[in-house]
Amino acid sequence: MIIMKLKKNIATSEEGFIFNPATGDSFSANAIGTDIITMLKENNSPEIIVDTICKKYDVDQSQFEKDLYDFESQLKDNGILES
Repeated sequence: MIIMKLKKNIATSEEGFIFNPATGDSFSANAIGTDIITMLKENNSPEIIVDTICKKYDVDQSQFEKDLYDFESQLKDNGILES
């Protein structure tokens, strides 16, 4: 996995609201997405994110890794992550 890093100007809330002031776009994330965003803000590695989410939500690791990759792609496509 590669390192995912949020752009510095991205605003987030504990409720899962994500705002990109550069584009004016806003998004909402579910509980797992909100936890991922929070961990990204804390500069956690993808490995830590996978381990934490799998334990907290009792999800299959291989499936979650695929889901995390898809979520990463969505964040990149929407200008939320640094390239």
